[in-house]
Amino acid sequence: MAENDSLSEYLASAVEAAQKAGEIIRKGFYQTKHVEHKGQVDLVTETDKACEDLIFSHLRKLYPTHKFIGEETTAACGATELTDEPTWLVDPLDGTTNFVHGFPFVCVSIGLTIGKVPTVGVVYNPILNELFTGILGKGAFLNGNPIKVSTQTELISSLLATEAGTKRDKKTIDVCTQRINNLLFKVRSLRMSGSCALNLCGIACGRLDVFFEIGFGGPWDVAGGVVIAREAGGLVFDPSGAEFDITAQRVAASNPFLKDAFAEVTSPTLLWPKAAPKY
Repeated sequence: MAENDSLSEYLASAVEAAQKAGEIIRKGFYQTKHVEHKGQVDLVTETDKACEDLIFSHLRKLYPTHKFIGEETTAACGATELTDEPTWLVDPLDGTTNFVHGFPFVCVSIGLTIGKVPTVGVVYNPILNELFTGILGKGAFLNGNPIKVSTQTELISSLLATEAGTKRDKKTIDVCTQRINNLLFKVRSLRMSGSCALNLCGIACGRLDVFFEIGFGGPWDVAGGVVIAREAGGLVFDPSGAEFDITAQRVAASNPFLKDAFAEVTSPTLLWPKAAPKY
């Protein structure tokens, strides 16, 4: 593991890159978007690509020996293996559909893994001007102020977040709606904000009590938010209740009081089928 001084330096570099990319997002948010389709409902814009290029260029100059995995480069070139080497995992614009529609839940997500362990995390929403940061063992912060997960102990009084994903085949939709139908009887209410990274940060700052998502794009969606959620006192795990695997497209997070209750009301065989291939 890198020394603490190095980790603080990595965080500062990631914050600078996120803020520069955020300027591009903020400018593009109020302009006409040029949209391409990666799937039936999965979108990409010129802003996604410009932000990833900027972030990679910024960090590569500082850390030329590090590895880099980004959503847009992976989409263009195919899956990239996550190794034990220091690796920057970047979602340059998480919430592209929100961005296209002018819905202000969009962010830059930057995570650094060392030995495949999420170690440094930055999630920046430039529209709401919210900067979430975290370093392994050093706590989590929102705009420089410490944050903690909620203290909710009852699942029935909890606010749950999830996402419907980007696949629209009947089998996927049926499984997704079945999960939601089952869980709606067990929680106070449900939110779909359109950003995996911001949902993890919502757990970190206590806005959300439980979150899960299955079938998101890849480890770049979660690497930054996982650090922040854990450092705020949250638990990150597989939606079945098993151990979290950053290379699988499955994640759940909660405060420490709700994990077991959440796992108890879900069926590993019916509600949580195996997801897409690992990265």
